[in-house]
Amino acid sequence: MSNDLVQALNDIEKERGIPKRALVEAIKSALSTAYKKNFGIAQNVSVEFNEINGEVKVFSQKKISDEVKDPRLEMSLEEARELYPDCKAEDLVYVEATPSDFGRIAAQTAKQVVIQKLREAERSLIYEEFLEREGEIITGTIQRIESKTVYISLGRTEGIMLASDQIFGERYEVGQRIKAYIYEVKNTSKGPNIFVSRSHPYFLRRLFEMEVPEIYDGVVEIKSIAREAGARSKIAVYSLDDKIDSVGACVGPRGLRVQNIVSELGGEKIDIIKYDKDPERYISNALSPSRVVAVNINETDKVARVIVPDYQLSLAIGKEGQNARLAAKLTGWKVDIRSESQMSDYYKDIDVEIDDEVLEQDWIEENPGETEIDEQDS
Repeated sequence: MSNDLVQALNDIEKERGIPKRALVEAIKSALSTAYKKNFGIAQNVSVEFNEINGEVKVFSQKKISDEVKDPRLEMSLEEARELYPDCKAEDLVYVEATPSDFGRIAAQTAKQVVIQKLREAERSLIYEEFLEREGEIITGTIQRIESKTVYISLGRTEGIMLASDQIFGERYEVGQRIKAYIYEVKNTSKGPNIFVSRSHPYFLRRLFEMEVPEIYDGVVEIKSIAREAGARSKIAVYSLDDKIDSVGACVGPRGLRVQNIVSELGGEKIDIIKYDKDPERYISNALSPSRVVAVNINETDKVARVIVPDYQLSLAIGKEGQNARLAAKLTGWKVDIRSESQMSDYYKDIDVEIDDEVLEQDWIEENPGETEIDEQDS
């Protein structure tokens, strides 16, 4: 070993932020293992590293004994007192045991340790960096596609976009620039795994935060999101300032803001809904673009029965029930949609025929005075 190693350790500490002390301890531990492997596993050794000139020495621990049976582990009292004049039998002492060719082994071992530590430090830094960015949108370049999994280059590492995190119908090509949402960062033995998504509801949330200053500033809040990626989404917004229209702020001048988001999502339709604390009005808004006649809610079962005009029924339900399904996800209510004629038929079906005598008896009970006058007249 030489001064070159010491200088390298100083440079690594300065440039990479890896403490020199940690590197030295790792080198000493590795050298101790290397010595036992090459020169005797039974020996209890200690490795000393001179941080000034890079010199390495190996010391073997031995027990002072009157009768030496194993020279690797024991030494006589006479030999020991040449090094430690005050020692006595049964004491443990350290004796230098540096092999003549240990310098070559030390150099190779130190190099391997430094490389390994640099890799670990790099992985740790990457993990910490992206752990702090969890919940953000990143932009990267598609590096490769394997078994429907898309790997995105993020500089020093790569993001992983599983098939379930991709927008249905969207095509990806190697070299393509792409935006995605970091939803999970895992630390593994092979390095950090950064999972990203374009189908996650929070990807839509972050896009609105980037595009709409009022949301970023906290004046307009996103209360809820219901999304079927690649097809349609609903987003409920609420303004904390009466002077600011929450829906208008999200749509933007001439619809520019929402159109930018729609373009990023490949044409995905987005319904921007005004949030309302009153569940009836909120559910009515959530079924946009259909018109709602009435909403009757059952607080106990969390069920809302919605009545719409006959010609609006298919629009309210949506293709394959999509509009109703998204409205239910958005509001948290189970939504039962009926047309006006369906409700009319429903009430007609529950009507019962009442005997004339029953009606007459009911009338007499409710109008006793008039009954007495009729009897006198007769």
